[in-house]
Amino acid sequence: MSYRKIGELIRLVDERNKDLQVVTLVGLTIHKKFIPSVANTIGTDMKNYKIIRRNQFACSTMQVRRDKKMPVALLKELDVAILSPAYPVFEVKDENEVLPDYLMLWFTRSEFDREACFHAVGGVRGSLEWEDFCNMELPIPSIEKQREIVAQYQAVENKIRVNKQICEKLEATAQALYKHWFVDFEFPNEDGKPYKSSGGKMVWNEELEKEIPEGWEVGTLKDYANIKGGKRLPKDSELNKNKVGRPYIRVADMNKNKFMTINSEFMFVDDITQKEISRYTVDTNDVIISIVGTIGLVNVIDESLNKANLTENCFKLTNLKKINKDYLYHYLVSERGQREIEMKTVGGVQAKLPMYNVELLDLLIPSTNLLSQFESTVKAINQRIVTIIKENDKLTELQSLLLSRLARLEG
Repeated sequence: MSYRKIGELIRLVDERNKDLQVVTLVGLTIHKKFIPSVANTIGTDMKNYKIIRRNQFACSTMQVRRDKKMPVALLKELDVAILSPAYPVFEVKDENEVLPDYLMLWFTRSEFDREACFHAVGGVRGSLEWEDFCNMELPIPSIEKQREIVAQYQAVENKIRVNKQICEKLEATAQALYKHWFVDFEFPNEDGKPYKSSGGKMVWNEELEKEIPEGWEVGTLKDYANIKGGKRLPKDSELNKNKVGRPYIRVADMNKNKFMTINSEFMFVDDITQKEISRYTVDTNDVIISIVGTIGLVNVIDESLNKANLTENCFKLTNLKKINKDYLYHYLVSERGQREIEMKTVGGVQAKLPMYNVELLDLLIPSTNLLSQFESTVKAINQRIVTIIKENDKLTELQSLLLSRLARLEG
């Protein structure tokens, strides 16, 4: 196996959208992915935009040192697209020598990003010169070995993708049940029939300005939960990824799944820092909500994060009364819950969800028996979701292990 310079394996491509035949516009993320572009292109001359085709790469060499990553991605999901002319587009010269997918695996390694940061120049932001990028080296095993490596990695990647799809369907099932019972009021009555459509008694509620089942309460969130903020890290303290100390939950760690579990991406605080912020921790089954940045993300804390530290950019909802975590979570992520959160968010560019506004979120309180029935019904779904999330965490660790081994390959 020999080491080759990147520049020996690739060539720049500069194809422009002169006839405006390509209309699919993509952007490049720091996570090395292409995404549909959200840029305002009204009045923009798209003739100068670059065309990128399947199995071609695009990258950004700007701000590499600041971001500690070099955005580079391989187009796989589309046959052709266009992107900003600011991005260099390149392709592999000879796919019998190096597979585009193998090269992308090398670009995915954290070690590649560290080397790119080392070579980046130009002050705080630090841009990477194209020549320095081309002079970076990587091992090139036989094409058969490359195919084997890519197949192993993609098998794990596909399993992760399938697991995420299963989680999404499970989440949707639980949310649909929440809507059927607590929005449409078609929960099972004493005879097991849908309450509202079977003639269940409804009464008008002034606060919500709609009819609700007789006997249900209406209040604000502060009446049924303790709402507490997280804690900013003390000055000069630093997070570590060495699993030294205790986990520190950031907004970046929140996800679209119901449960938040520990994973390899978590940062930790040392024991000295922990003593200063020890009162700002979460307990199993606490519900947390993001209040700064991406506002309105909601997670339930898994037991693997019991007593983890919480960022000041989140609130925790704890010590629930007359409600349970399942009902509260599904309310907060429901269409109405997210609309209420949006309406109670204040500020412009630096928008924030203040505690007093969270406290005033309207909450409909069903009967205790119905809440217990809902909790019991979604219990199996919860268990399955947590199992899948933890499996995906292990699979993600396996991906990292496969990437770390690329530099030690033979053949």
